Amino acid sequence: MTIQPIRIFGDPVLRMKAQPVTTFDKELRGLVRDLTETMKDAPGSGLAAPQIGVSLRVFTYHVDGELGHLVNPTLDLTDEQQDGEEGCLSLPGLAFDTRRAFGVVAKGFNMHGDPVTIEGTQLLARCIQHETDHLDGIIFIDRLDRETRKAAMKAIREAEWAGEQAPQVRVSPHSTFGGAF
Repeated sequence: MTIQPIRIFGDPVLRMKAQPVTTFDKELRGLVRDLTETMKDAPGSGLAAPQIGVSLRVFTYHVDGELGHLVNPTLDLTDEQQDGEEGCLSLPGLAFDTRRAFGVVAKGFNMHGDPVTIEGTQLLARCIQHETDHLDGIIFIDRLDRETRKAAMKAIREAEWAGEQAPQVRVSPHSTFGGAF
């Protein structure tokens, strides 16, 4: 298990659609362990493989005492929406109100290839949507309304980390809603 550097906004891997996992082997189990350790160390509520430079469809989460991971996720979202402050380990120190589905049913696999279904609402639903977005090359600021996105881009340009390439990032959770993902 190795704590990996977290890629920050501007790294091209964060904008790539991650590849599906096709082999459930020792390497995948190592990736899940690395993601989990890196997420805990940051600390964060979730972490997707692209955030540590690996373009595979895998993420980990730690929300309300529930620790887990999901490989090759597909989501079924509720129609009900929620607004809440959201942060991201790849955008250290920044958080913005973001609209997400209130609930989610996520299906995929565990690191051994066994089918998994996760049902969540509120923060867990938000985290699962946020991490799955990372697997599709979407960053949460892409989901902001125009004015808030403009403010977010200004904050990013002014951030001390702007323009850095994949440093080791350790941040405290910034979001009052629950933390950085």
